[in-house]
This record gives sequence, C-alpha cells and structure tokens, in this order.
Amino acid sequence: MFTGLVEDVGTIASVLARGGGKELLIRCPKLPLSECALGDSIAVDGACLTVDRFEGANGFVAIAGRETIERTSLADARPGRQVHLERAMQLGGRLGGHLVQGHVDGVGRITRIQDQQETWVLWVEMPEDLGRYVASKGSITIDGVSLTVNEIEGRMARVNIVPHTRRVTHLGRKRPGGSVNLEVDVLAKYVERLLNAPESGKGTLLSTLARSGFLD
Repeated sequence: MFTGLVEDVGTIASVLARGGGKELLIRCPKLPLSECALGDSIAVDGACLTVDRFEGANGFVAIAGRETIERTSLADARPGRQVHLERAMQLGGRLGGHLVQGHVDGVGRITRIQDQQETWVLWVEMPEDLGRYVASKGSITIDGVSLTVNEIEGRMARVNIVPHTRRVTHLGRKRPGGSVNLEVDVLAKYVERLLNAPESGKGTLLSTLARSGFLD
C-alpha cells in the first residue's frame, strides 16, 4: 500500500523489451535506496513495481509486466521520462494522502490546464468505466499523486495542484493531451462489488434493499 505522497521524481535511464513487458532502469536522486531491499515495492507514476536489482547507489531496475504495460502509461516509457516514485508505506506511519494500492485502473487524458496563481488546475478525462467510482471531494490518484477531486463534469474531473505539489512533482509540467495513470478509491470498488454480488437464494444486496423498501 502507498499514500500517494511522492518521495522523489526519478528519470527512466533505459528501457529494454522483456517479452510483452519492459525492463526499466530508473535513476533517483533523492530516494534512499540504501533503505530498500530486493523485492521491495516502489510505485512508479502510480504503478506498483518490484525492485529486481540495484544499479549503483542511485538506480534500480524493475520489470513492468504485460498487464502493467497494457493498463498504464508505462507503455510509452522512454529514456529521459520523469516518473514519480514512492516506497510502500510503513504500518503505523502517517497517512498524509489516502490508501493507494498502486494498481492503476486506467489511463486518463489531460484536456485543460489553468494557472490560477495559487493553484495549478488540471481537467482530466477519465475512461468511461471509471467515472462512477469518482466523487466530488473524494480522492483520486493521478500518476501516483493523491489528490482531491474538486469538481466533476461528465467524464471530466477537476483537481487543483497546490504550489508545493507542483514543485515536487512533474504535474506542473503536464500539457493538454498528455496521458496520466489513474487509480480510483478502492473503497468505491468494494462497495459496488458488495451491492451487486449475489446472495444465496436472495439475489443481490441491491435487490434485497429494493424489496425491503429502502430503494425506489
């Protein structure tokens, strides 16, 4: 699990094909790799990857498998691309963002950017199947960054990037048309699953609530 608070902005140094996936060498100037071990989880632009090996004092290699390549913007990984990095959270540590799994649900597209001085406003178009999990004032993860949804218009979500987040992430360098990894709040997915899961001989919980008069 992660918190969506970026620890470092790393740079992809090399990309090698690995079957249907990719081997990524990532250089990170600030991430304390001396505190990491082989097999540790590191979120790379919001996608949970496993440390396969270390390359010097400030580099690590991770394998992005076929599933990751098909579902995230790492399909477009190129040398020189900057990526957000976060180590897995420690149990008992502060949860400054929200609970993030590092399981990217889909790729969104930035449609509008507004510089309002005190905030950097991004409008992101979500895949059609993700919009129902996103609520105004709820949480969403964009490229591994925990953000609050300020407004929703159809499939569009507006988030405001405060100056600190703009300084320590690469979101301030995004442009309209750019793609971003999205992870919705896992609690919303579990609620939907529970409401629509069939109960033995009773139909779904949703239909049971309707029969009992709790739903119109």
